[in-house]
Amino acid sequence: MITSTHNSKIQQVRDLLGRSKERREAGAFIAEGIRLVEDALATEWPFQFVLAGENLSERGKTLVARLQSRGVNVEIVADHLIQSVSETETSQGVLAVLDGSRLPIPRSLSFALILDQIRDPGNLGTLLRTAAAAGVQAVLLPPETADAFAPKVVRAGMGAHFRLPIRSLTWEEIRTTTQGLKIHLADMEGVIPCWQANFSNPLALIVGGEADGASQPAQELATFQVSIPMPGKVESLNAAVAGAILMFEVVRQRRGE
Repeated sequence: MITSTHNSKIQQVRDLLGRSKERREAGAFIAEGIRLVEDALATEWPFQFVLAGENLSERGKTLVARLQSRGVNVEIVADHLIQSVSETETSQGVLAVLDGSRLPIPRSLSFALILDQIRDPGNLGTLLRTAAAAGVQAVLLPPETADAFAPKVVRAGMGAHFRLPIRSLTWEEIRTTTQGLKIHLADMEGVIPCWQANFSNPLALIVGGEADGASQPAQELATFQVSIPMPGKVESLNAAVAGAILMFEVVRQRRGE
């Protein structure tokens, strides 16, 4: 059982919970909590190792047994120690270090999401979760967007990371990846209401951050600017809400509803 704060696995977890640079260099990220680790196991995501507390719930014990039966390295950790590295107020006692290997972007891309300058981890995670639910095939993250594999984003994504290709790219790389797609930029001043836009063709949606909106490179990439009609007197919608409306408008149109 691990009882020392100086243990190499504990130190690795602390590093991965910190800066995005550490996650990139290690090629790994953290999934904390029983449900997230269950999701990683269900999708056969590659594990490096798992830390488990001494006093788990029955569900936690069952999960540990399943992990061990699959050959995953599970280390038992003193409860006070796993709580000390937990990103949550009350740890569920299960924390996984996962391989950073990524899902491939489909060659025939017809539905992509570009999240421009989304800096709030909760909003980014919610957008990823919604994208997975709406059948988005790839999420592209330009510079100035938060790290999609930061712990708070992974928690808010609730398993989306295991089902959705996510890439941090330069604008030039995004331009290459989305070649042949119609690019629709969400803009409150957009002249095309989203209900009247044609989302039936292969496309990418750009959703910008609430604070600064879409960046100049995003505006230059866009083919169309679409708006969400708002009869009420508010300035704008939360980015996660706006993104959800647009993504499911794509779903609605493609189902012919």
